[in-house]
Amino acid sequence: MKHKKIKQIVCLIICFLMVTAVSVRRDGKLLGHNFSESKKTTQTVGNDTMRVASDGTIVINTTSLGKDITGYGGNVPLEIFIKDGRVSDIKALPNTETPEFFDHAKTLFAKWKGKKVEEAATMKVDAASGATFSSKAIIGNMQRGLAYAAKTTAEKHWYSQFDVSAKAIAGLAVALMAAIIPLFYKNRRYRTVQQLLNVGVLGFWCGSMMSYTSLIGFMSNGINVIAFPVATILLIVAFVYPLFGKKSYYCTHVCPYGSLQELVGRCVGFKVKMKATTVHRLNIVRQLLWAVLMVCLWSGAWFGWIDDEPFSAFIVESASWAAIVIAVVFILLSTVVMRPYCRFVCPMGTLFKLSQNSKQ
Repeated sequence: MKHKKIKQIVCLIICFLMVTAVSVRRDGKLLGHNFSESKKTTQTVGNDTMRVASDGTIVINTTSLGKDITGYGGNVPLEIFIKDGRVSDIKALPNTETPEFFDHAKTLFAKWKGKKVEEAATMKVDAASGATFSSKAIIGNMQRGLAYAAKTTAEKHWYSQFDVSAKAIAGLAVALMAAIIPLFYKNRRYRTVQQLLNVGVLGFWCGSMMSYTSLIGFMSNGINVIAFPVATILLIVAFVYPLFGKKSYYCTHVCPYGSLQELVGRCVGFKVKMKATTVHRLNIVRQLLWAVLMVCLWSGAWFGWIDDEPFSAFIVESASWAAIVIAVVFILLSTVVMRPYCRFVCPMGTLFKLSQNSKQ
């Protein structure tokens, strides 16, 4: 037993190192530390926090002010233009966010434009539906920049970062239910209710789930536990629970896409019967697919495939057409094959299995 536990911990460390390599390769960062950023660049950015244009417009650059604020793919610096005491314009500086998500989140700029600095600095702005991470990064940068402009840079209480919107509270409640209740209560009817909540709340409403995009983003930038409690819970369930004997807990009890496949599968009584040899061969194909996709990430040849994981299809406003097509195809297939994407394709699930030292 002790030997198995040590082997499992070693496998988890190996997975950590693999994702670390991808994060550094893609973003040049690890847990918020920028390996590619030179000392000279840091000093220059710090001196450029505020400038005054020829027409008197004050321009606030939040690159250094919001260096600890991250979105889905990394930092989201902004330039805030202030003229005659009002926010006249807002521009996004280069970032590594997924373009579809960030373009949707940028609609929030209109909330601040035209407002007096003092008013804009105290505004309560909710995240754009379907782009929560990018939205929170924009909101955080705006708050820092406006506070700097208004000379109100006093430190806020740590708990002020906690999102108390209805969506955030609902997501946290459902994530906690999925993480705790199945540990002590086994009931088919409750399982159906939990799966519906996973799909409706975590999936379509909050867009909260484990994917390569989110995992690499967390590894590159770190994660603010207070600002993103749901994501923290999902990480714990996916990687810590298995150390205590709860292998595949996330896939079985939490994953919105896995829940949707199982719910749809129950609607049709007929299921294709596959021989053990067929299942074995499909598992080999899944492992080979995972290996190829990981090589694409490590080499930098194709980072884009992570944006086409079907999980992102829950966020319909920002999902790529490829992700939506893949999601729909496997949902239809789940009517005759139980959880086909989970069992025979999912690269994220394969990473989980490797980290758990699990062959099933």
